[in-house]
Amino acid sequence: MHITFVSNYINHHQLPLSEELFRLTGGEYTFLQTEPMTEERIKMGWDPELAKKPYVRLFDEDPEGAKKLILESDAVIFGGTEKQELIIPRLEAGKFTLRYSERLYKTGRWKFISPRGLKQKRYDHTRFKKSPAYLLCAGAYVAGDFKLIGAYPKKMLKFGYFPEFIEYENVHFKRRRQGAAEKVFTDILWAGRFIDWKHPEMMVLLARRLARKGYPFHVTMVGDGEMLEEIKQEVKERKFSELFTFTGSKTPEEVRELMLNSEIFISTSDRQEGWGAVVNEAMNSGCITIAAKEIGSAPWLIEDGVNGYTYKAIDIEEMLAKAEEAISDRTTGYIMGRKAYETIKNTWNATIAAQRLYDFIADPEHKIPDYENGPLSRA
Repeated sequence: MHITFVSNYINHHQLPLSEELFRLTGGEYTFLQTEPMTEERIKMGWDPELAKKPYVRLFDEDPEGAKKLILESDAVIFGGTEKQELIIPRLEAGKFTLRYSERLYKTGRWKFISPRGLKQKRYDHTRFKKSPAYLLCAGAYVAGDFKLIGAYPKKMLKFGYFPEFIEYENVHFKRRRQGAAEKVFTDILWAGRFIDWKHPEMMVLLARRLARKGYPFHVTMVGDGEMLEEIKQEVKERKFSELFTFTGSKTPEEVRELMLNSEIFISTSDRQEGWGAVVNEAMNSGCITIAAKEIGSAPWLIEDGVNGYTYKAIDIEEMLAKAEEAISDRTTGYIMGRKAYETIKNTWNATIAAQRLYDFIADPEHKIPDYENGPLSRA
């Protein structure tokens, strides 16, 4: 049984799932990369050398052979590519296919009414609703978007992105608890691109309110982007320089190390954040994770007040309330961080996702699984 995953380029979010599928299929797995990794991603610390993995095949090296592989594979996953010339022939041939998608209407479902856009989406998706084509939903709002166009009825499954899961011994969490109890101030971490819809400015607004209330804290912000200098200037003007550290871009491994040394991780993106894999990583690290509920991963990974906190995007007062809870109650925070870790360990990781996906593909009838939650449960 050969499985092919067609996407723009292999990255550290897709690597663990690919490694597991390669193992489960006994090497009968191909990641078909359709384009080179962008310079922007490389500057962010992403590794173009991943394209040298034994299961990675570059489309441009043999386009005709790649197209043949897409048609002849037992199952093909299309995710991270909109090259309809590769997707449509397989769907029209009635072959078992998995579409792997973030939401359609990231900037608002009002766009659904566009006649031109609707016509294109019906051509790309809706006309195949009776075909053996299924949707892997990379985010909690994906199914709702696709329901608007009548696509994949009763064939939409929860999925997501699965960065590397790192297992920690109990001693790690004991040290986290002891360290948090002994520290005078709280380390708060933010990581992402400094762009408008990730709302880095929310961290300055939060710092202003926490400082007014006398909380001892320090904010580390990781990343680069068009808003970085603006945020730095605002921090300087507010005389918050001692409260902030700007690290610039870091590798995924370096970001993980910072997570291990932070009590709180905050993700401030709005609805344009399709998934938000940093949420997985922060929870894996045992951070108290505070995320805007509009982020695709948040409703599925975080149970508010149990293994993390969610708040309405751009609502500084709700965000502040959750941050105050996290800072004020160190014991509850430790327990919450431990539960966050267990959520990733027990449900939302590449090993479980790949096994469930493999079992679904291997089933000759492709029956929809009946998992209560997690990857491959009904969306």
